[in-house]
Amino acid sequence: MSATPQLSVIIPVYNEELNLPTLFARLYPVLDATGRRYEVIFTNDGSADHSIDLLRAQHAARPDVTRVIDFNANYGQHMAIMAAFERVRGEVIVTLDADLQNPPEEIPKLLAKIDAGHDCVGSYRLNRRDSFFRTYASKIINCVRKHTTSIEMTDQGCMLRAYRRPIVDAIVRTGAINTFIPALAYSFSSNPTEVGVKHEERHAGVSNYSFYALIRLNFDLITGFSLAPLQYFTMFAGLCAAGSFLLVLVLAYMRVFMHDDTNGVFTLFGILFFLISVAMIGIGLIGEYVGRTYQVVRARQRYHVKEMLETKA
Repeated sequence: MSATPQLSVIIPVYNEELNLPTLFARLYPVLDATGRRYEVIFTNDGSADHSIDLLRAQHAARPDVTRVIDFNANYGQHMAIMAAFERVRGEVIVTLDADLQNPPEEIPKLLAKIDAGHDCVGSYRLNRRDSFFRTYASKIINCVRKHTTSIEMTDQGCMLRAYRRPIVDAIVRTGAINTFIPALAYSFSSNPTEVGVKHEERHAGVSNYSFYALIRLNFDLITGFSLAPLQYFTMFAGLCAAGSFLLVLVLAYMRVFMHDDTNGVFTLFGILFFLISVAMIGIGLIGEYVGRTYQVVRARQRYHVKEMLETKA
């Protein structure tokens, strides 16, 4: 590249061969029209289809502005973005999904907010085109996150976002393994904002986010930015212990003074099973936090880059 780019656009790619040609046709004209020097970094996250072949062809067609990171396996969307963060050259960084549900034509909206002085620009989807289940599951998840963390985001599932370079550098320095990048960026930002963006139906293919992946992502978000689950569990366990103790006193009174022992054994078994279930939930929560610590302490390589396609600066 002849000059340092002003703008870096990062796009994780996982099995998107049906969407990539349309993405190329729409994205590059938008970026050309901004009048800024730019680069586009695609991270191929272990795609099993022909996505990497299309990325190679696009790099060959636009080698001056296209870079490709090729993972050897699937490490997840956020690790694909982290790998690109570690290699960006621009002073403003935009993240975008490859499925075209967030139109590339909305990028100038985010850049306008950056130019206005904001260092972190989130987005929220207007007139969502997702299924009923995904739409309302997202609302529930947003509500849980709002009440368990200090992270303020209207729509945490929208990955069309823009950051100034110092925010991205701070994220990279954390060395995070399991993280939620928009929340991490918000925690480092001094002047964040949000903007509404259009939302389109997926151009082709199916979503690569399974129900389990969405649950896993939100576990990372809540356990990575809050101790609220442990605190809520402790309070709930205290209330259960108090209630169980009172119930035991009631049963003892009925047995001694009223000579009623017909349901005592079954009631005690019910209490026991309930408390065991509560204990298992607590163990699971503690395991989440311990597991995160273990992954950091063992210092295992977070991802492996098989190949990097780029034109040296």
